[in-house]
Amino acid sequence: MPASATTRRIARRLSSQPSQDGDGVAIRRLHDFGGGLDPFLMLDELEAAPDDDDIGGFPPHPHRGIQTLTYALRGGLRHEDHLGHHSSIGAGDAQWMHTGRGIIHGETPFTDDGGLHAFQLWLNLAARDKLSTPTYRDVRAAEMPHLARPGAELIALGGDWRLADGEAIRGPLEALAGQGAMAHLHLAAGGALALENTATTLLVFVFDGRLAIADEAVSRGELVRLGPGERLPLASDSGAEALLLAGEPHGEPIAHYGPFVMNHRHELEQAMRDYRDGTFTAP
Repeated sequence: MPASATTRRIARRLSSQPSQDGDGVAIRRLHDFGGGLDPFLMLDELEAAPDDDDIGGFPPHPHRGIQTLTYALRGGLRHEDHLGHHSSIGAGDAQWMHTGRGIIHGETPFTDDGGLHAFQLWLNLAARDKLSTPTYRDVRAAEMPHLARPGAELIALGGDWRLADGEAIRGPLEALAGQGAMAHLHLAAGGALALENTATTLLVFVFDGRLAIADEAVSRGELVRLGPGERLPLASDSGAEALLLAGEPHGEPIAHYGPFVMNHRHELEQAMRDYRDGTFTAP
């Protein structure tokens, strides 16, 4: 990276809010369906104690027009859908779903000895892909490459990630909407890492500890959007964990209703008619 590289600074802050979804599942949610995080739409954080026997679940429900990426740190989720996929992800694993024209699926979270801690990210599909063929993939922890430095580690779930010194890794999920990329950052107390990233949309969500981004503090539960530049310096005095999201905006209208995200209201109405009429998943 050239010495003249511009440092990316915080341009916007959002705080996660307690919410509930599915069959009473307690979550903390961040969302912007107005295009402010384009191509990203929503990020849910799920947590439960090891002895929590009443987590709830997400009974079968439809989606159209988005991708979802689910990442488990503790516990996991079981998935099944109308395409015949039946699988589970556990600690360190991820699950990617391209809903395209329509998927009907259900999810059941479960705990392990450490409880449950998982995330689900919604990515918006470009208009040309809204009615594409649905598909699905599990990614195991062993498939995800790591970049390590003293007191710092970066795990790539998808897309390209590069350190300021030039070392780079690519996550196994290469078809994330909007040229999307996702990584898990872990900093020990006193740890630091500098990234090179020029993506138009670059987000950092801190889910543990306290992180400094270009000397500005970001607390647990905060998501920040970074302004333009090339260099992203990350550090923590006490230790921190965060999700990093990068992508390119579609710059298209967004129409949202429940599990459907299209470009225009009439397309939402069509999705609801298709679901009611039983033609939702038809080719």
